[in-house]
Amino acid sequence: TVAKWFKSAGDVVAVDEPIVELETDKVTVEVNAEVSGKIAEIVAAEGSEVEVGALLGYLEEGDAPAANDAPTLAQAEPAKADERVAAPSEAQPDGGKPDGGMPAAPAGTGPAARKAAAEAGIDLAGIAGTGPKGNVTKADVLGAADRPAAEPSAEAEAPSLPVAGAGGRGGEERVRMTRLRKRIAERLKEAQNNAAMLTTFNEVDMTAIFELRERYQDNFVKRHGLKLGFMSFFVKAAIEGLKAFPSVNAEIDGDEIVYKHFYDIGVAVSTEQGLVVPVVRGADQMGFATIERTIGELGQKARDGKLAIEELMGGTFTISNGGVFGSLLSTPILNPPQVGIMGMHKTMQRPMVMPDGSLAARPMMYLALSYDHRIIDGREAVSFLVRVKECIEDPERMLLDA
Repeated sequence: TVAKWFKSAGDVVAVDEPIVELETDKVTVEVNAEVSGKIAEIVAAEGSEVEVGALLGYLEEGDAPAANDAPTLAQAEPAKADERVAAPSEAQPDGGKPDGGMPAAPAGTGPAARKAAAEAGIDLAGIAGTGPKGNVTKADVLGAADRPAAEPSAEAEAPSLPVAGAGGRGGEERVRMTRLRKRIAERLKEAQNNAAMLTTFNEVDMTAIFELRERYQDNFVKRHGLKLGFMSFFVKAAIEGLKAFPSVNAEIDGDEIVYKHFYDIGVAVSTEQGLVVPVVRGADQMGFATIERTIGELGQKARDGKLAIEELMGGTFTISNGGVFGSLLSTPILNPPQVGIMGMHKTMQRPMVMPDGSLAARPMMYLALSYDHRIIDGREAVSFLVRVKECIEDPERMLLDA
């Protein structure tokens, strides 16, 4: 989906300057100018869906004049051959190059639109443009040729349609789902349809982790330049559980079970666009500081929309922390083709009966493991969470591999 044009027809651009932002199923991608020059025409309007390699617009190559001195497209002649602005791909479609001999057109009308109008015998002055600044695009011309002149352009409709409510109450608003949101919906429904999904729960006493962080936090910050958080402990504890119960780190491929002997841990990150799961690769080979730094960097890239596709692929197990939003208990949904996902929740002081029979307030967290019952038995799922619980309540276990 063409999410946003940073430039309009007639605008001057420099080499490597971002021109347009594309929204894919997983991430947003910026298309940069390969040459300096001027935007001659925008073919794919904001909100339109395009195939990989599709034509997005034309860029007239040449020395970029000052923005205030840029001539209108009706007067400008290309300094060199036009450059196509296209969705990233290895090959681009042929044809559609602007050429001469076309009738005069309003300022801001690109060569492809003028050519299409000439071939269809349509007066450009009678077409309502849907491009930036009201420019007439080739799509506008082709649409006008296929419908009566009085019919409004479908692309000119507003992306959201407010509807007044009865009795002066608030109305409704229809907003088109983003590609990322649609993909999230498809993946979650796929997990529910294809997996025999079940969730088991346990609770963990966070006292030891709290005390350890308080004892070493200052030295950790001085040495590594970042704070020691909770996620590195849970990543390490999960890996201990995955090593003890390999089926939780596996996947189903047809009628075969694929056991993974590496540990690429996905960490769910909430963004304004939706939930994404960047992957911490080789987490079992990392120390606590490296895990904390990697998670922080991936989380920031996710919120900035700068994640690369490869950073979202290939995880073997996922951890989701709903506790940062105040969730006390939840049942996370699997991230296919993975067969296990662990949910962390809010830490709360609760009265607990200690081994000597006394009562004490302890910082407790509920843990959840959703798993695919087709290859993970209840015994393995429960034992996995018990192993995680043991590692968190006695962190030295992870250091001594005990």
